[in-house]
Amino acid sequence: MPSNEKSDEQLLRKSYISTLDNSEREYFLYLPKGYEESAKKWPILMFLHGNGERGNGKSELDYVQIHGPLYEAWIQKRDLPFIIISPQLHMFDINKKGISYIDNRSPKSIPKRLNKGVPKRPKPRFTEDKLTSFVNDSISKASINYVNKYGWNNVHEDLIKMIDSTLKNYKSDDKKVYLSGLSFGGYGTWQTASKYPDKFAAINPVVGYGFPELMKPIADKKIPIWAIAGGRDKAVPAEYFYVGLNTLKEMNHHNVRFTMHQDSDHVETWRRVYGGQDIYDWLLSHSK
Repeated sequence: MPSNEKSDEQLLRKSYISTLDNSEREYFLYLPKGYEESAKKWPILMFLHGNGERGNGKSELDYVQIHGPLYEAWIQKRDLPFIIISPQLHMFDINKKGISYIDNRSPKSIPKRLNKGVPKRPKPRFTEDKLTSFVNDSISKASINYVNKYGWNNVHEDLIKMIDSTLKNYKSDDKKVYLSGLSFGGYGTWQTASKYPDKFAAINPVVGYGFPELMKPIADKKIPIWAIAGGRDKAVPAEYFYVGLNTLKEMNHHNVRFTMHQDSDHVETWRRVYGGQDIYDWLLSHSK
């Protein structure tokens, strides 16, 4: 290729055996534009999806392309300078819970990468819901139990093995490993950083709050945090972010940024965040 052209981005499917149930599954590994000819070590961004993109890690893996950095880099063809690891969370039995956005989902909703150009983005979601009333920042035990039962915390070992494999086999920088996730993946971001606080240079939980009992390892390692909530989010009310964030402050961890998009709901918040540039620049500004 001409010396002034970059090699094309690549989307690989990598096989692994889950330590949770010994099932054979796959995850996406995105290699950025210019990876092939570059001698540099690339940052790693692991992205944890939300509740609606769960699946069997094989025929259903494409659902993880619907939202987040992989959608931006692969579908919208944005030149994001990360190796992106995008796994799929097990379904467990959550598809038997009568959740409409899981029960009614269809492969037709999976965006397609076009040979030329990019597909239209979804129209912004405008809501007439009132701003969340900040009257209670305590997190119920039932909520914590639900997230822990069905969450990314059940596959921590798998996630770390994916990162370690990428560090070993690809031109990647172990001082620039980042973690971001939305909704259930936002919870998973807190959970995973708490379990493996030495692994990450910075974390970015989006519309998913952290439980106070997770905060000590994060505070001890002073992991930079940018947490983001939606002011009109009824699924994950912004007020529940405060108990964890206050716990971090009490533990003398102040490298914490909290942003609330007052005018947006659950979905529109993460679309706006990942469709922008700020979080990517912020992540890249941190190194272990």
